[in-house]
Amino acid sequence: MRNNGNKGVGGVPKGDSKFTMFLSNEEMGLLEFVMKKLDGISRNKAKAILTKGGVLVDDVVVTRHDFVVKPDMVVKISKRRDPMEYAKQRGMRSYFSIVYEDDYLIVVDKCDEVLSMGVGRNSLNMKALLDNYFVETHQRCHAHVVHRLDVRTSGLMVYAKTYEAQQILMDNWHEIVSDRRYVAVVSPPMDEDAGHVESWLTDTPSHKVFSSSFDNGGKWASTDWELERTVGEYSLITLKLHTGRKNQIRVHMQLIGHPIVGDYKYGSEVDGAERLCLHAFRLAFTHPITGEELFFETPYPSYFVSLVR
Repeated sequence: MRNNGNKGVGGVPKGDSKFTMFLSNEEMGLLEFVMKKLDGISRNKAKAILTKGGVLVDDVVVTRHDFVVKPDMVVKISKRRDPMEYAKQRGMRSYFSIVYEDDYLIVVDKCDEVLSMGVGRNSLNMKALLDNYFVETHQRCHAHVVHRLDVRTSGLMVYAKTYEAQQILMDNWHEIVSDRRYVAVVSPPMDEDAGHVESWLTDTPSHKVFSSSFDNGGKWASTDWELERTVGEYSLITLKLHTGRKNQIRVHMQLIGHPIVGDYKYGSEVDGAERLCLHAFRLAFTHPITGEELFFETPYPSYFVSLVR
């Protein structure tokens, strides 16, 4: 594990990430929480960080000073008040790599800690990063969102460059996509070679998804997993989704008692994880305009491999 210079749960050393991550264990006002976690900074500085969109609660930007943080909420705090400006200074292409591009769409490999689309002012998100890339490369188009990955999940995503391509992909997503798989590291390790999980998932106002074994008005979700290898306290697994619900993999892994490493929101007890160990490594689909069959795959993140080496 990397030696943490920050106090945050699962954070990385200062300078390597724009956020420090904290897991709340008590109820208190968000302004008080920020002041406490940032070593007692002044109330005015804490208000400025909130106002400029520098605080995320369960991956959603919160600017209200009177917001109440409750136990088990994950709070991320940034001292950089303009994430997109910082991204420009660091180099926007450091947050993603281009896997495929033509006149109609672009497939990218997204880093973790990058939103799929903008939430709040100046949030670090793939749509804004791609729109900036299109300007730099003199392309007269915009990135049209087709699907999403959790902010803490890395991996393959497709964005449309035309409205027509976006509508075809969104309206026929389940028919167009033939294969979409993830790799994850879980702990404690798996004791079986493969398995299936299904349940009804319900989103809540606190932005946490809950699972039910019966239809309680939520959305039915189905996940298959397969063991790749186990070393010590960790298992590397691949997953295939039959549905694409919010936080589906994370909730289902918690449900069977094997939460994803670094997922403190859904039960991980591994201290000092560098990141959420979930990555979308395979994506296969039919091109919405040309009809060509496209297949993309990225290597497993090196950090995942290091845990099960």
